[in-house]
Amino acid sequence: MKAAFIQKFGGPEVLQVGDLPDPKAGPGQIVVDVAAASINAADWKVRAGEYKQANFPLILGRDFSGTVSALGADVTDLKVGDEVFGVLETGRDGTYCEKLAIGAAIVGKKPAALGHADAAALALTGLTAICAIEEALKLKAGETILIQGGAGGVASFAIQLAKHIGARVITTASAANAAYLRTLGADEVIDYNATDFTKAVKNVDAAFDTVGGDVATRTFAVLKPGGRAAFIGSGAQAPKPERSDITALRPAVPRLRKYMDRVSELHRSGAVKVPDVTVFPLAEARKALGISEGRHFKGKLILKMR
Repeated sequence: MKAAFIQKFGGPEVLQVGDLPDPKAGPGQIVVDVAAASINAADWKVRAGEYKQANFPLILGRDFSGTVSALGADVTDLKVGDEVFGVLETGRDGTYCEKLAIGAAIVGKKPAALGHADAAALALTGLTAICAIEEALKLKAGETILIQGGAGGVASFAIQLAKHIGARVITTASAANAAYLRTLGADEVIDYNATDFTKAVKNVDAAFDTVGGDVATRTFAVLKPGGRAAFIGSGAQAPKPERSDITALRPAVPRLRKYMDRVSELHRSGAVKVPDVTVFPLAEARKALGISEGRHFKGKLILKMR
């Protein structure tokens, strides 16, 4: 099979496209013929060696959409030909490829109304946003939330989910993305190039940071007493607040079919729409990953395998 992989950690130049052996389905697994894989910030961090050591060659990528092509022993709830989407097991990479093996219990049936590129665009972004907004922050109707980095994939899903719940949504983005984010439901968009969000926002009930760095630590300042903030851009642990009257959370993001089903439900109901999608062929994986690393695009970048 064709795959985009690395043989060592490093910069963009270490990513190569070539042939690797086809995977086999073990007990409880399926083999998926991958149609599309999503690009996430975690992918270039893996390439750079920011996560744990791994065996090489290492295929990048964490979420996908495709068609079941083989069943392992004990798989009875899926069949060959089913269209599925999902996120690889926690701590595992390997979706920038034409075929992958994955535990059957964690994939979801791809909604018929979604193409493979769109389904891949919603998989990890939806899983992460649901775990942050609904499960970690437990956002409620009538609350106000600040979502940092609104034009990114996870944040754009989170904006729509928060609005669906009934919250007031404030987000940060460049001025060029303001109109786009308002179409997703943002009530207020702060241009981070022109305005210090800590001077424009105060006393919010909750915050969700997808940016990291000093943006994350400064987010504590806008929370009201008793407020809570969730962080996915600051590594495995949430930054520690200097205030004792607020809560900092690093959402757990478990791989379970129920979350893929929740993504499907939210899209089917019209609560969440697919973000703007830009598609690259697998052969241009290095170029696409470089755009992601630049962090100044909106929506989702997708690799097309076939």
